[in-house]
Amino acid sequence: MKSKGATLGSKGGLRDRLALYGAQCSVFFRGFMEHPRMVGSIIPSSRFTVRRMLEPVDWRETKLFVEYGPGIGTFCRPVLDRLRGDGALIVIDTNPIYIDYLRKTIRDPRFHAVLGSAEDVERIVAEHGFEHADYVLSGLPFSTLPSGVAPAIAAATHRVIRPGGAFLVYQFTAACRDFMAPHFDRIDQGFEWLNILPCKLFWGWKSKE
Repeated sequence: MKSKGATLGSKGGLRDRLALYGAQCSVFFRGFMEHPRMVGSIIPSSRFTVRRMLEPVDWRETKLFVEYGPGIGTFCRPVLDRLRGDGALIVIDTNPIYIDYLRKTIRDPRFHAVLGSAEDVERIVAEHGFEHADYVLSGLPFSTLPSGVAPAIAAATHRVIRPGGAFLVYQFTAACRDFMAPHFDRIDQGFEWLNILPCKLFWGWKSKE
């Protein structure tokens, strides 16, 4: 009887996880349909992409982590799990569907969801009491952003990141590299096959000088 109860509990847990995943995908897809040019994919990033993108981060020195285009929070929870207790995570999105969802589902005093544009990252960071960000993560589709937006975001991101910090970008194309190159002297590259679709990874490092 004990074994049977454990099995039932396991099935219930699996059903709950599948139901949660289905709900998240529904919210993600709805956001994509309403603002397709601002969302990089109709499917959230895989855990493999999340792990690869966050590997270079020095969490001991990270007081402020910023994310552009958080979607349903695929990266938010892993970042919060790694972030120091007195750190902060600011996510910025132009889509109110995602911002409303994140505010309702992530209850962490270190978490701040902002409805706005990544172009205004300097103002947003300052309004939250910080002079700079240690790392900025982006899944925004640079190749489909409105004219002038991508270079403005790249420039503002470089200005807001502290010396020695980095701009972390994952994309299906290499378009973002063209916008990062004028500002970041060193850009490391990677590729993650275990993602739908496989994606290109970029880490743009700001000089410590």
